[in-house]
Amino acid sequence: MELTPIAHIQSDFSEKFGIPRQSGLVEELTATVVFEPEYREPSALRGIEDFSHLWLIWEFSKARREGWSPTVRPPRLGGNRRLGVFATRSPFRPNPIGLSCVRLVEVRQDRELGPVLTVAGADLLDDTPIYDIKPYLPYADCRPEAVGGFAARPKGADLEVECPPELLEAVPADKRAGLLAVLAQDPRPQYQDDPDRVYGMAFAGMEVKFRVAGDALIVTEIV
Repeated sequence: MELTPIAHIQSDFSEKFGIPRQSGLVEELTATVVFEPEYREPSALRGIEDFSHLWLIWEFSKARREGWSPTVRPPRLGGNRRLGVFATRSPFRPNPIGLSCVRLVEVRQDRELGPVLTVAGADLLDDTPIYDIKPYLPYADCRPEAVGGFAARPKGADLEVECPPELLEAVPADKRAGLLAVLAQDPRPQYQDDPDRVYGMAFAGMEVKFRVAGDALIVTEIV
């Protein structure tokens, strides 16, 4: 079986650094699903507006490797412990397939692109190929009794983001809430904790520089 993309996503992340670790963690982020020309058939989306959330099935297109390893080092565990690849959500898999649950914000008809979906809470790199879209079914997909293993709980409390108003003004108004929410999630690798180090994150065509001291993330530059 050969899979071909039905769509690609347009998101604010041109690099992996800064992308939320899971879908749904940053609801303030919006992205656009643009279908390939052969799938720009409005009838293929008939009824989709009746669902609040969708599953996106996609490819870790920047994580392709020759061969595969049966074990990986989850960043959540500081990179110090190996687990089986099928017990993690590592992008480095025999088949680099990703699965994300997103909220459907809008279905609109674009004059050039045909039907377009606006979604919230996506965790995909810009231009990621999407292979399928399915509706989220609460009665079947929600399992309150589920056990989450080593990732049973979110990483921890959000950071307090300190961003001078004059820097935030450089960010388009419709992108500010998403940026601040991403920063509050602490984009750094979990094994790094150097208060003097300045990090750079590409976001919506800008470079956002920051450092972290204790529970505060301080934005130092936006260009």
